[in-house]
Amino acid sequence: MDIKLDPSRDDLPLMANTSHILVKHYILDLDVDFGSRVFEGTIVLFFGDGNHFKKQTSSTQETFQMESEETYTFRTAEPCHVPEMDASTFSPKMGYRESAVCGKGDQDAFGGDGNHDNQEHDSEISSSKYCCDTGNHGKEDFLLVLDCCDLSVLKVEEVDVASVPGLERFTKASKLAATPEKLRHEIVRDLMALPADGWREQLDCYTRCSKAPGCGELLFDTDNWSIQIRKMGVRTAADFPRAIRIQYKTKPEGQSVTWTSDQSGRPCVYTMGSPINNRALFPCQEPPVAMSTWQATVRAAASSVVLMSGEDSAKPTLLHEGYMSWYYYMTMPMPASTFTIAVGCWKEIKPRTSPSIDLVIERPCPTPPLEADFRYADTCSHEEYPCRFQNASAATQKIIPHRVFAPVCLEGACQEALLWLIPPCLSAAHSVLGTHPFSRLDILIVPANFPSLGMARPNREETGHVSASGASVVKHGLNPEKAFMQVHYLKGYFLLRFLARTLGEETYFSFLRKFVHLFHGQLILSQEFLQMLLESISEDKRFGLTVENITHDWLECSGIPKALQEERQAEDCARSGLARQVGCEVAKWIRVNRRPRKRKRGKREATFEKLSADQLVLLLDCLLEQTTLSPPTLHCLQQTYRLQEQDAEVRHRWCELVIKHKYTDAYEQVERFLQEDQAMGIYLYGELMVNEDARQQQLAHKCFELVKEHMDRASAQVVTEMLF
Repeated sequence: MDIKLDPSRDDLPLMANTSHILVKHYILDLDVDFGSRVFEGTIVLFFGDGNHFKKQTSSTQETFQMESEETYTFRTAEPCHVPEMDASTFSPKMGYRESAVCGKGDQDAFGGDGNHDNQEHDSEISSSKYCCDTGNHGKEDFLLVLDCCDLSVLKVEEVDVASVPGLERFTKASKLAATPEKLRHEIVRDLMALPADGWREQLDCYTRCSKAPGCGELLFDTDNWSIQIRKMGVRTAADFPRAIRIQYKTKPEGQSVTWTSDQSGRPCVYTMGSPINNRALFPCQEPPVAMSTWQATVRAAASSVVLMSGEDSAKPTLLHEGYMSWYYYMTMPMPASTFTIAVGCWKEIKPRTSPSIDLVIERPCPTPPLEADFRYADTCSHEEYPCRFQNASAATQKIIPHRVFAPVCLEGACQEALLWLIPPCLSAAHSVLGTHPFSRLDILIVPANFPSLGMARPNREETGHVSASGASVVKHGLNPEKAFMQVHYLKGYFLLRFLARTLGEETYFSFLRKFVHLFHGQLILSQEFLQMLLESISEDKRFGLTVENITHDWLECSGIPKALQEERQAEDCARSGLARQVGCEVAKWIRVNRRPRKRKRGKREATFEKLSADQLVLLLDCLLEQTTLSPPTLHCLQQTYRLQEQDAEVRHRWCELVIKHKYTDAYEQVERFLQEDQAMGIYLYGELMVNEDARQQQLAHKCFELVKEHMDRASAQVVTEMLF
């Protein structure tokens, strides 16, 4: 069952058998250890029924040619020889490798208690461990499969939720009428069925259940991408334990978290939204269909701040000298990939003078024309949870409570450039989309090595094959270069802009608000969004648009869509005032560059207009098309616009100019960019190498040596391929 993949070209496997059993709630209890760079503790998983009623799509017909997980059992088997298979033997249509068939019993495959010794063999598991139980007449134990990578699993056990006193008032389970196994099932089932207005009691019950003693260890094994768990004698998913506890610890090299230093040089760790999401932080079900709620308690040094994507602003509790405990929770079911955590010596940045920021917050925003359309239905279509869309006060709350955290060295910059922007941005989002789905917002200024495009995840329904068990793949999910290809972001943006302009902004935004309200809390495919959009418009006003031609032109075809090319040509014929201003400035710089180095006496220097950041990006893009720019021109350009002090987008273009024209006086600025804007600087490494200039190549190697230990793994791999 172990899958060896080539990260440069292979798909990301989603192994969890979500069609059979679904995690409905997680409880994490973890300690942060910066010394060893690990999270260590337990996670308790509460299960409900699987996704049996998932609609069948064309992709489900092209399933893995794999045996169902039920055909694998964990028994004490004598190892038998299975030829090793390399990555070239694996393909998306094959899935798991063929399992060996063994019949003799032996305790060697597992520890003395029947559990695999994960500490000794946590990197590779022999295929001989997955053996059909030939002595069981075709009746194998049910196998729970969770997505898991780079974790050391120490113990798995069933939780005795029936031993928790005081649950009778919340459940219908009767201790007199059920076997212990059935009673535990009924308690968890009843907890999950509690009404949304009882969410506080529900979370309390989950917490008490998570602390209950174990009632039997479960057999488990791990491979590179999953953990497989079974209970002896349990043949079906319906009879599998509904609450299990996994004791584990992460690994320093795990791809779901990044251990690094912040801009002040203090140690920190954060979830990076990598292609493997959170499976190297905790065992989980990766497919988006596995929506769950969660609670998390994290203990860290008192000097640290623990931030998570929870619904409340957690306040730490003092445990003992030098340590604090932080607690967060989420009552809205979400995919496991949305769980985020950051631990570091962050400081909450507050305005210097509260009156000024209060004026910004309380300043009335223009009433949107669709204010009356806040509520389109009396009930929500998602599964029950404490939903803000049914809260009248939440519907009119333009600005939700928010906090900003950053390293101490960036406090002044945040106060000057960020704090005042947040309220109007939140208000604008409310005016366009309606009710904020969450009650609060925490904003963190992340370290320089944060992979800014790391959260890009294709939808599995369209890019992978789904098996009967729910296992699937994400196409090119392990290709490190995909994270730096922004084409899909740009085309997505221009598609939405094209729809708004074609159909009319009033029509488009009216639909968008209704769509968000009707389908919040649910998983919706892009094609379904487009279908609903077009169906909301009369046929004579669709301008011939169909889901099929939109999908073909914007999603399936490479390059710039024809509609966007035509729009660009029209804009070139009637350029906006800001763009025309940039064009005039470009012409001035070209004239300056053509002048002789020694200016004639009495000749006046050109006068340049002040440009916005967006205009500067356009200006530098245009100047990049020039074959030659002299050092005096580049020096004047830098001094005129103070380019080294501009935002990252402007500085990136400036660095491209510096590299293209080998302007050595500004190499220090390139070096600074590569160290402080690591994710955006990936492209510059390639530019430094392709010029075949010894000094530029030396600069590239020097910068990479300085940052490679802290750089995101995918970024480091891409740069390594450029440099060596």
